[in-house]
Amino acid sequence: MLEATAREGRTLVTHDQSTMPMEFAKFLENTSHPGVIVAPQHLSTSAVAEDLLLIWEASDAEEWVNRIRYLPI
Repeated sequence: MLEATAREGRTLVTHDQSTMPMEFAKFLENTSHPGVIVAPQHLSTSAVAEDLLLIWEASDAEEWVNRIRYLPI
């Protein structure tokens, strides 16, 4: 999944809190990535959507490159 989103220039939104941080760190050893946002499964869909909208409105894509962040913000 990381390769596909990097190739397409897209930020990855995932529920995978257990393995994604380590996989993302390994991925960054060899290449760059537009960023990863981890949304815990206990958050409601509307809360995730609101946070993603806020991120989209308040930041630039360049701020997310090679970063992993966790919701809620």
